[in-house]
Amino acid sequence: MKLLTHNMLQCHIKGVKNGYPLKIEAEKVEEREQDYEPDFLRHIFPRINWDALREGAAAMGIDDLPESASEELLEDDEFLKKFHHALLEVHLEEGALVCPETGRKFPVSDGIPNLLLQEDEC
Repeated sequence: MKLLTHNMLQCHIKGVKNGYPLKIEAEKVEEREQDYEPDFLRHIFPRINWDALREGAAAMGIDDLPESASEELLEDDEFLKKFHHALLEVHLEEGALVCPETGRKFPVSDGIPNLLLQEDEC
């Protein structure tokens, strides 16, 4: 699971008011090279929650993202390469996503998060 995906996921357990961002408990992380496309990064940037991205990246061993980011940085090639690497090349293969409110763990196996709820959680 890429951090791009993680940035869009939230906990949907009935009654949960603060289900975003899901915390990452990484057991196995892989890096896979992806084509570098600066225009895509500039397009997706406004939709990314930067704090959630940084937190997820840190949980997966990536700690070189700046504390904050603005659209001005989108002209900086060094920033875009770090953003690209964290967002698209780092994959959570095994681990869990944890609801910040309930602590419910959703397993990630072979890079696929299982966010299915139990009957009593719907």
